[in-house]
Amino acid sequence: MRDALSGSRALWNRADFDIESDEMLSQLLDRGEMESWRELYRLARTDPRLRARIKRIVLTVPLPLPRFWLAALASLGEPVDWNAGLPDYSKSNAV
Repeated sequence: MRDALSGSRALWNRADFDIESDEMLSQLLDRGEMESWRELYRLARTDPRLRARIKRIVLTVPLPLPRFWLAALASLGEPVDWNAGLPDYSKSNAV
């Protein structure tokens, strides 16, 4: 687990990975690669607190694939409001 997440290119500016950091979690959701996303999904499967944090981030932080993450959360049994407003990634400062 730690290898897929701590070795993610999304965390290029981090020395250590901390799953409790919303900032690092946001970086992984935004810029992570498939391997790190799979690991996050595996962890979220058994961690309702992690699912809630991911959901909160998806609903408040501009991400390139917000509906992908909402669908992943729904597949894990998390209630999802498909009509919820999502931050606009195209209008963010994302590069």
